[in-house]
Amino acid sequence: MKFMTLKIPPVAFVVLCFLLACKACAREDTLIMDGWRFMQGDPAGLAGQAMSPAYLNWNDANWQMISLPHCWGWQEAQQGKKNPRGPGWYRRDLDIKPQRGKRYFLRFEAAGSMADVYLNGQFLGEHRGAFGAFCYEITKQLSSSGTNLLAVRVSNATDPDIAPLSGDFPVYGGLYRPVHLIETANENFTLTDHASPGVAWLQTSITKKQAVLDVTAQISNGTMKRQPLTFVANVLDADGKRIAGGEESIILESNVTAPFSLHIVIHHPHLWNGLKDPYLYQAVVELRSEDDVVDSVTQPLGLRFYRVDPDKGFFLNGEPYHLHGVDRHQDRPNKGWAISQADQDEDVALLKEIGATVIRCSHYQYSDYFYGQCDRAGILAWAEIPQVDKIDPSETFAETSRNQLLDLIRQNINHPAIFCWSLFNELRPGNPDPHRELQDLNSLAHGEDPTRPTIAATCTGGWPQMNKIPDLLGWNLYSGWYGEWGSLSQWSAIDKYRYTSRHGGFCVSEYGAGANVSQHEDNPRQPKKTDGPWHPEEWQAIVHEEAWKEMKARPYIWGTFVWNLTDFTSFWRHEGGVNGRNDKGLVTADRKIKKDAFYFYQANWAETPTLYITDRRFVDRTNSVTYVKIYSNARKVGLFVNGISQGVVKNDGNAVFIWPKVQLSPGENKIEARVRIGGQNVSDGCVWNLHKPAF
Repeated sequence: MKFMTLKIPPVAFVVLCFLLACKACAREDTLIMDGWRFMQGDPAGLAGQAMSPAYLNWNDANWQMISLPHCWGWQEAQQGKKNPRGPGWYRRDLDIKPQRGKRYFLRFEAAGSMADVYLNGQFLGEHRGAFGAFCYEITKQLSSSGTNLLAVRVSNATDPDIAPLSGDFPVYGGLYRPVHLIETANENFTLTDHASPGVAWLQTSITKKQAVLDVTAQISNGTMKRQPLTFVANVLDADGKRIAGGEESIILESNVTAPFSLHIVIHHPHLWNGLKDPYLYQAVVELRSEDDVVDSVTQPLGLRFYRVDPDKGFFLNGEPYHLHGVDRHQDRPNKGWAISQADQDEDVALLKEIGATVIRCSHYQYSDYFYGQCDRAGILAWAEIPQVDKIDPSETFAETSRNQLLDLIRQNINHPAIFCWSLFNELRPGNPDPHRELQDLNSLAHGEDPTRPTIAATCTGGWPQMNKIPDLLGWNLYSGWYGEWGSLSQWSAIDKYRYTSRHGGFCVSEYGAGANVSQHEDNPRQPKKTDGPWHPEEWQAIVHEEAWKEMKARPYIWGTFVWNLTDFTSFWRHEGGVNGRNDKGLVTADRKIKKDAFYFYQANWAETPTLYITDRRFVDRTNSVTYVKIYSNARKVGLFVNGISQGVVKNDGNAVFIWPKVQLSPGENKIEARVRIGGQNVSDGCVWNLHKPAF
């Protein structure tokens, strides 16, 4: 059996020395990624009998050998077929000989969407929900021989008690995020409180002059004896220097997990300031005995404060800070949800390249790794639970939803990038009444985290009081595409939504249009059927130009979120010339082609010099007179066709430059743009071919 030990990221020498002090007793975290055996479905005649002796004797010689992350269903979904919903089994041998004075845990970062976990035939527990982590202690179930058999039954079968009950994305099955084996001392910061880090660093009061932190740790005693310990919390700066901290002598009663708190004040804090300066401290909590450090947890800490003004928009650290960015889905072609850290890094790099200040992590909890990358990049994050389209009125659905919200908050409360907790997306009249459930979730979120607002994304005023339950509100609006907002001119009517939120003001949580990068059109117009086969790239660009112009002119619209960063799988869609694809992304699903609209936003949002000729993939043309459109953050742009100047055009204030009537010559035409931005000469070019019309 092979384990993969997690690598500690490079840190300053002082921090490393500080942490190595607890070398003898610190927890060990080992990834269990290889050596899994997998079977789709339940073994014949043994469904639900994993606790019986027969379970240990299953013949899994013909099971598929796989590595994590792993999921199923993407093959069918991305072909435009309904993805399979049902069970699958994972088995793996664990060579762990338990040591006296140690405790052992298995932490699963996610399983889609129900998981029953067994060790040596003993049931450890069930987790319901496809996106949150879960953790079980296995100390008592481990065999003294060191030979152990782990089995996990994962099912993505439709269940009326588990959200999402609907949505424009498939629910895949599988262990699609990593699994960890964690070893600790008998006393530890608990790992089994909704798989949280066991500590919450609440930012009670943050100003430019002072940061007040209330640290609450859930500390567990796995022994039958009362334990005298010292609870310590320290804040280290980026160079590893201790700048603040506190400690308390505690008595930990036998066989309990109890909360302990410390109050820490930092004077003149270095604030986490979004893209400009995503400064991170190191937050370290320790349990100390008389002789050593018993357990420790280290996390990044970004200190910031923010508010939403219903008239003037979003403020970060007391200064105006417009939130403009995208929504995202986590799937990838030929992978589904089983994506790597490199895949997630690529998406964060796209966010940075386009100049996004915020991302909506729709429509479910993302990986801890992705939130952490947002912390480091300075990109604010909207975190969400998967209540999409409708709820079930049962108490079991409400309980599962509460647990999904607890997973989201407790596991991610220390991420500075996260600025809100979202309760739902597009709950619609005609489905069960959600008001009481949403009020309960709203109260739960505020009780767990009084420092962040709640939010939701709506598409209807049919339940006006529903939209006023969360603190903040987003509207999903598709002017120029479909629904009551089908006409592009409807953007001018956006003011009617201003006072639909609890306090006034709102964000546009979704907007956009589909685009196939292989489909092009002169004089583009809105497709007659947006669910049909024709999605020209040029129309998507026009929708975004109009939307951004109208939204940025209204300060009370405190945030804008393009739907979507990338194209993604939606098995029921057969449109835009591609089966199983929602093509509203600014980037293709494989992340290889950035659509014209991507560069429109880069020209408006990013500080990087941008110059981009649109319609560049519209290579073969039949109209000799055409327009040329360019996106740039320059003040003026010069255009050349076949080396001949077409004149200079000034920025229209929306980063758009248009030459309305440009003459093309038969055959190949070289289109070139030239600008000077920030003292740099920048150019862009493409080739268009003019053909005779085929009659």
